[in-house]
Amino acid sequence: MEHNYHVPVMLKECIEGLNINPSGVYVDVTFGGGGHSREILKNLGKDGVLIAFDQDPDAQRNKIDDPRFKFVDQNFGFLKNNLRLLGYKQVDGILADLGVSSHQFNEPSRGFSTRFDADLDMRMDKHRPLTAAVVLNTYAEDKLHKIFGIYGEVKNAKSLAATIVASRVNKSIVTLADFKAIIAAHIPKGKENKYMAQVFQALRIEVNAEIDVLESFLEQTEAVLKPGGRLVVMSYHSLEDRPVKSFIAKGKFRGDVEKDFFGNEQKPFKSITRKAVVANEEELSINSRARSAKLRIGERL
Repeated sequence: MEHNYHVPVMLKECIEGLNINPSGVYVDVTFGGGGHSREILKNLGKDGVLIAFDQDPDAQRNKIDDPRFKFVDQNFGFLKNNLRLLGYKQVDGILADLGVSSHQFNEPSRGFSTRFDADLDMRMDKHRPLTAAVVLNTYAEDKLHKIFGIYGEVKNAKSLAATIVASRVNKSIVTLADFKAIIAAHIPKGKENKYMAQVFQALRIEVNAEIDVLESFLEQTEAVLKPGGRLVVMSYHSLEDRPVKSFIAKGKFRGDVEKDFFGNEQKPFKSITRKAVVANEEELSINSRARSAKLRIGERL
């Protein structure tokens, strides 16, 4: 089954970043095809534990048959509570690979890909009521403008939003074909794929509340990691990298580092990597997904 999933990006760098203690407890919060999880298990001894999170029903089929492995069918935004339910207050390391698996893009019915005609869904968790179609058909123009501009960095976000709002008056936008027909005039010639990828990224982030969930997850890692424990996060676009970088550097997403009465910085992590780690040339030549990946590592103080 795993071959349908993506090759894990920067696998060696992720494992090294976790600095694995063979008898420790580790969490892979983005299980997917299980590539990173299998590698973590190889580095654990018989009393080590690996807990994997994934809300995607397709990922559950890749569960690993190993007594040291525990699977949590949840979004990583619920990290702390689920670890408590399993009896773990603190763990030795947490890994998050924030990329959408290529498997999800290749599954037409999920509505993530710009290559297939399908209903505009894009939910990672099918129990959530909000779909891409709901966003396109009900959101106010200024809200759509903001989503495309901020989450997709779409250049003509304002006129795109206006067109969507004007055309849905006559007919609901249900499928990808509907959507493409409506916005055809806005798609720059020769850059169709890149433009649609940006528009889809914006919708996917909104539908799954990805930035809110990411910030909530990062805040929870502070309580969950033991002193000396490692947080290893790989992101694929600046919207995700920014909060990760800020949180590891300052322990918060906006403003300056808190200081105590004596002027000492009060921050939960020490940054292990001065700059983001990026894939080497050899990996880039065999895995195009690695091109935009940025890896950051923090150690709990």
